[in-house]
Amino acid sequence: MKTCKVLRAVFLTLALLLSHTMCAVVACQYSALLWCGRYGGCSAPAGIAFLYLIPYGTGVAACLLLALFFHKRAARGKGNS
Repeated sequence: MKTCKVLRAVFLTLALLLSHTMCAVVACQYSALLWCGRYGGCSAPAGIAFLYLIPYGTGVAACLLLALFFHKRAARGKGNS
């Protein structure tokens, strides 16, 4: 099997896993901060949980760019092994 096609599939899968993990983490942290703000006495607003989007979004974007790079390389035929 071609190396670039395998790498493209790996990075697309990694991007999907990261995006789904990001959604779960942000939702969990948002609900925890919302509860803590109402009943636990925390001073941070629940919207702070959306800061987790920055590192996860960067990772997803990097994986998608790498998948696009390997897709173009496989289309040119330079990824044979």
